[in-house]
Amino acid sequence: MSEHGFFNMDCMVGMGQYPDKYFGLAIVDPPYGIGESGEKNHTRSNLIKAKDYKSYTGNDKEPPSKEYFHELFRVSKNQIIFGANHFISRIPYDSHCWIVWDKDNGANDFADCELAWTSFKTAVRKYRYRWHGMMQEHMDNKEYRIHPNQKPVALYEWLLDKYAKAGDTILDTHVGSASSLVACRNRGYEYVGFEINRYYFDLANKRLKEAEAQWNIFDYPEAIPESMKN
Repeated sequence: MSEHGFFNMDCMVGMGQYPDKYFGLAIVDPPYGIGESGEKNHTRSNLIKAKDYKSYTGNDKEPPSKEYFHELFRVSKNQIIFGANHFISRIPYDSHCWIVWDKDNGANDFADCELAWTSFKTAVRKYRYRWHGMMQEHMDNKEYRIHPNQKPVALYEWLLDKYAKAGDTILDTHVGSASSLVACRNRGYEYVGFEINRYYFDLANKRLKEAEAQWNIFDYPEAIPESMKN
């Protein structure tokens, strides 16, 4: 296994191959253990049609084990853990700084916010970014959804801008849609990502390669056709 990159493997096996405190920051979104199968983005609203998704490994029936958190804290210096309010008893430390992602959902049955536990000793921070069904913050540049738990690239970019340090290698143990990895590339961070489900790994890898193709054009202006230049 190479030192950096995106891997189709169990994160527990993957983390076991890295030394203590190898990663400057882990940004993770593990299963919450709330019983969703992942096959639909459920809603009781008549205005929104639920989107079908292929069931993902684990089906969110169980939250991460204490062994998972032991490994996560072993290999990373700092951590941001989404959904920690669902399994806080399994995290061995208190947090001074929770992150609140306000999804600007309006009047519907979806959660207004998502919470993330952090290892940082700063004030609680709030990030507002619309992410509601077909409605997104930037409708002129919508992200195609490929995973039931997909989060916007902009959210990860904000986290990196605020909490990562120059030279950090970023860890994501449950990559899902690859939004985190796209954000790392956008911000110039090396990363290691794991996704155990082959179906979602292939989708995420395709998304990552498509994003990289766009980066290559902008990294090498001479590759842009004359018809696309101003």
